[in-house]
Amino acid sequence: MDLIFDAHLDLSMNALEWNRDLRLPVKTIREREHGMNDKLDRAKGTVAFPEMRDGNIGLVVATQIARYVKPGSSILGWNSQEQAWAQTQGQLTWYKTMEEEGELVQIPDLKSLEKHLAVWQETENKSKKPIGYILSLEGADSIISMKHLEHSYKSGLRALGPAHYGPGIYANGTDSSGHLNAKGLELLKEMDRLNIILDVTHLNDDSFWDAIDLFNGHMWASHQNCRELVPHNRQFSDEQIKVLIERGAVLGAALDNWMLAPNWIRGKSTPVSENINLESVVAHIDHICQLAGNSLHSGIGSDLDGAFGKEQSPYDLETIADLQKFSVLLKKRGYTSEDIENIMYKNFIRFLKKAWS
Repeated sequence: MDLIFDAHLDLSMNALEWNRDLRLPVKTIREREHGMNDKLDRAKGTVAFPEMRDGNIGLVVATQIARYVKPGSSILGWNSQEQAWAQTQGQLTWYKTMEEEGELVQIPDLKSLEKHLAVWQETENKSKKPIGYILSLEGADSIISMKHLEHSYKSGLRALGPAHYGPGIYANGTDSSGHLNAKGLELLKEMDRLNIILDVTHLNDDSFWDAIDLFNGHMWASHQNCRELVPHNRQFSDEQIKVLIERGAVLGAALDNWMLAPNWIRGKSTPVSENINLESVVAHIDHICQLAGNSLHSGIGSDLDGAFGKEQSPYDLETIADLQKFSVLLKKRGYTSEDIENIMYKNFIRFLKKAWS
């Protein structure tokens, strides 16, 4: 069974805002949520620590997330940067608590990465092994000042996406327009100084090209699919993908069905009605590999707990453990064992070794 590196999971958001005890099996969490209707994915979740271990998902990029929005905005978020900052610090505390419980271990540098890989490559019972996480911030709105960014770095933050949905403090994200502002330029400069990975996911086209021109450090796209297959500004064009490949980036394929089916309507479309399965995800992985001419720039960034569950996941996925099915599907497409290992985990690990060396 291949080791899996999942480059995007919102673990702390699910634990604190969805009130899920991720130490429990997915089945138990679903049973606890039976009859709840405050969120569309209640009783349909797919992510918990037992299933991650069952699927040999030993390394993840795990997020903090708290967006600032102006009062009255149709986008959910916090009404001040200070509130957003406090929310991310609560999320950080949850990660630290899970470390104390032996469920997680933070991976902030090359030494800890090598040690963790050695632990997970042993053949012993994986139920006893902590899941390694690289701390990331999805959307920079909670960063009140560059001192707060430095504080976050000291707390283990190693990757950051400047924007999420809509206009942000530093950059503009999905479904918005406009370039990076002066604060965004300052943020990129400080990220470069601290060697924080730039996650270009969610940047709108203008902000994306600004970042390509201005950021000199390492960049990846943690959970990003292809506009050529599903036309929408949330996806990247072939031109964007090609420049990321030139910069040595890895792009993680996302399993959110609205990124896999044109004209998906949240709450109305279904995986079956739109015929979305894991092959649909493999099509995006393959498209990036074809653009690159090799298997060195594609990976997995499932986003499986990103405010959706089975109702908005491929129909042949029951839990996150089913990410292992990608090995068979890629082999059917003619990918070699080496290619499959690259996509499942080696590309992102190779990226981190280079970034942290």
